[in-house]
Amino acid sequence: MKTVLIVEDDMINARVFSKILTKRGGLAVKHTENVEEVMQIANGRGADIILMDVSLSHSVYQGKPVDGIKITQMLKENPLTASLPVILVTAHAMDGDRENFLKQSGADGYISKPVVDHQKFVDQIVSMIPADSAS
Repeated sequence: MKTVLIVEDDMINARVFSKILTKRGGLAVKHTENVEEVMQIANGRGADIILMDVSLSHSVYQGKPVDGIKITQMLKENPLTASLPVILVTAHAMDGDRENFLKQSGADGYISKPVVDHQKFVDQIVSMIPADSAS
């Protein structure tokens, strides 16, 4: 079963995404906003794809506050995790944000909140999971 790691600081969003992905997508889901845990899961191939909230208000890494853009940059710079697909998820859906966030972070995709079309949400995520991924 494919696993989605949800990096999200809003528990309601995390629960909603989790429910949609497990019920509609038949996917396993992990959730954390702890950056060390994100890195451990990614390095250990514990997820096939990551849904990354752009504006993580509580996340800290090595003593510094980090957002989803920074975490994605760290994942993409690491040869062990560079190929792991990351989809940014954000409520900041202004014109130009998508391109800007994707360029800054190196992420593989972008979904704006709120998620209205649940099936499209699942399809978009499933389409980006590598067929040959570990789980």
